[in-house]
Amino acid sequence: MFVYEKKLQYPINIKRPNLKLAKIIASQYGGPNGELGASLRYLSQRFAMPYEELKAAFTDIGNEELSHLEMVGTIIYQLTKGVSVEEVEKCGFADYFVDHTTGIYPQSAGGTPFTAAMIASSGDVIADLSENLAADGTTL
Repeated sequence: MFVYEKKLQYPINIKRPNLKLAKIIASQYGGPNGELGASLRYLSQRFAMPYEELKAAFTDIGNEELSHLEMVGTIIYQLTKGVSVEEVEKCGFADYFVDHTTGIYPQSAGGTPFTAAMIASSGDVIADLSENLAADGTTL
């Protein structure tokens, strides 16, 4: 498998909470093109890859996306740590906060929970590669 070192590749030290920013960044965690979807997309698509090199690359990329998920989750947690109820209400974060407080939950900035319907794994190499490029904000 892989070795997990109990440290972030890039240390994150956010000093002040910022709920508006946390709400936006939440989409990068569990939104339609977020890190959770990216990791599941690559780790699911790898099975249908006809070449061992592609399968290995997709496995590596999927694991890398999981490390991004960890960093984004850390950012969101630090941006919401220690906030008051007044701040939550003032910044429009109450809908999230009422269910999750400062827990990290995969959803878009608009509040839509993550669902597997946000990713594609078709078994068609070209279609899956196109899906990956589109989700990463690139085009063929």
